[in-house]
Amino acid sequence: MGYCFVAPGCAPSTVELDARWRLVGEEPRLTALEPSGTDPAGVRPWQANDLAVTVGKRVVVATTTAQLSKLPGLLAQAEAAARVADRYAVGDARPDRYLVYYAGKTEWRRWYGGGRPKWTAGYAVGVGGGRHDVVLNAQTLTPDGVDDLLRHELTHAASLPDRGYADRADWWLVEGLAEYAGADGQPVHRYEGLTEVRDLLRGGWSGRLEAVAPEADASDSRVGGAYGVGYLAVRHLVDRYGEQRMLDFYRAVVHERRSPAQAADEVLGDPWSMLHDECVAYVRAVVG
Repeated sequence: MGYCFVAPGCAPSTVELDARWRLVGEEPRLTALEPSGTDPAGVRPWQANDLAVTVGKRVVVATTTAQLSKLPGLLAQAEAAARVADRYAVGDARPDRYLVYYAGKTEWRRWYGGGRPKWTAGYAVGVGGGRHDVVLNAQTLTPDGVDDLLRHELTHAASLPDRGYADRADWWLVEGLAEYAGADGQPVHRYEGLTEVRDLLRGGWSGRLEAVAPEADASDSRVGGAYGVGYLAVRHLVDRYGEQRMLDFYRAVVHERRSPAQAADEVLGDPWSMLHDECVAYVRAVVG
């Protein structure tokens, strides 16, 4: 089934449903439509729960009735984050609306199949139509972290291709762009993950960007260090080439699935071997 919300004429997202039927005489009668166990995106929140919803200019925010009081504040924060994320849209157009779900403990385990790594505070999941829904984990969010996380996740929704990214080796670039947007222009020395980056460098990281992605059972410190490495590497590319050329490089690697070596040569005009080592040297220089 194709569906979309709020924006008339938007490209539909897709959802798979299981249909239940019974025979009444010789006629089939539809008795139920249920979430499909084979849908790759998993159960949508609106299939699992009655939701309270608020609609802004760029964002729709939804949650369960138990979290209803959070909606006005979340919408204001999400609208501000959307203005940042719009700058990093990759593709023909920015999202028609960002859709954000705020999940309590039970919902976090069920919506979109659950099963996220224990360190996940939010995620963006592709649902078709060039759209990524965003889910926030109410159990792990702190008031001070909501704005950064919203900028981060909405940037994923703006910048990721419909089918997601194929190569785990590109994790540093995907997460680095989202972290860069999350930082929203703050000075590098104010980035909160620098201590974790320093610990990662001292803890045996190989120094290869393609190998920095954390495992699902990684410690919070290891995860924070990996995100920080991605942020600093993207920050260096922005400082060297500007945001637009960095986004062109991102598009070539993540959307067009070129290798970093090919993308660096064609988009940036410099060899990736040199740029990779520059990015890592920058990471080391920032954290000391």
